[in-house]
Amino acid sequence: MSNIVISGYYGFGNAGDEAMLCAIIDAIRDVEGDAHITVISGNPQETSRKHNIKAVGTFAAFGIFNAISNADLVISGGGSLLQDATSIRNTYYYLSIMGLAKLLGKPVMLYSQGIGPLYRNSTKRAVRFMLQYVDGITVRDTISKDELFALGIKNVEVTADAVLAMHKADLSIGANILTKYNCAPSESGIKRIGIAVRRWKDDTAYRKSLADVLSRLSIDQNAEIIFVPMSHPDDTKEAKAIASLMTIKPIVLEGPFTTEEQLSLSGNVDLMIGIRLHALVFSSLMGKPVIGISYDPKITSFLHMIEQEPIGTMTELHPEVLYDRCIELLNSTESYQHSFDRIQTLRKVSKRNAEFAISLLEEC
Repeated sequence: MSNIVISGYYGFGNAGDEAMLCAIIDAIRDVEGDAHITVISGNPQETSRKHNIKAVGTFAAFGIFNAISNADLVISGGGSLLQDATSIRNTYYYLSIMGLAKLLGKPVMLYSQGIGPLYRNSTKRAVRFMLQYVDGITVRDTISKDELFALGIKNVEVTADAVLAMHKADLSIGANILTKYNCAPSESGIKRIGIAVRRWKDDTAYRKSLADVLSRLSIDQNAEIIFVPMSHPDDTKEAKAIASLMTIKPIVLEGPFTTEEQLSLSGNVDLMIGIRLHALVFSSLMGKPVIGISYDPKITSFLHMIEQEPIGTMTELHPEVLYDRCIELLNSTESYQHSFDRIQTLRKVSKRNAEFAISLLEEC
């Protein structure tokens, strides 16, 4: 039995990161069924209950030290952990976990990470210093590889977002949630448009454009507009701000939802418009077309991987362009077929992350 410690932004209620953890655990157990996994989490009790694993607190120094001391492998798992756009402290925290593991003689792997953006020279130096000692790096996109290459870190493998390796969710789970919000049943023929928004800095210019398009779609296509929060309550507040600008009242789901519920909800819409990366990933995994509004290179990178382009940004979103694309995809997904095919390929590639991790164990 191998002892594996996973570090990441877990236990803080972010649906994307929780899905990432779920995907990593499931993928590792698919390869090594008896692996003993310990997760460093902001809410260790909840993380332990959800995933049936052991968990220690994010700042539980003795617990982290003991877990890593007994580990055969330490994984820095998924997400955008190494970036300084939102926080410098988090980057140094995750680097310190890697550093402790190396001081204790443990192999370390970066698992399907999204690297950057890195703006500060001090952060770049710290990342460059630490990553030259890790034992394996997989990243989810070429932008992340290029970011590391610019730092002189060249032994990097591009795979795909870890979440794409997850199994599809039961559609009845999301359908039951939507029934509670009095959504029209799927057999009614009414089109459902899912929206996953987030607040980002002071970028609010997109709100009016998005609200106008959604109102038009609701009238012209008799579409049901459903806001799906990925991080509650912040995303719910942003959704309500946009809903207040609409002429037709949408449905705003409150949350929070489990990973399985999020996946199922993403499969219960006909189209997902997303600012949140993992809203786009979830719907793609569930076989639904997506339209991405970019606020960060990771959005653009994922869309490029499925051979799509962002429809706009949070500072520049043209209503007519968005409206026309929505109409196109609501009426036919023929032009989207190449992206559906690409998703199936990426799902297979995503499984490579766990295989890579287990190979490091075998080398030790």
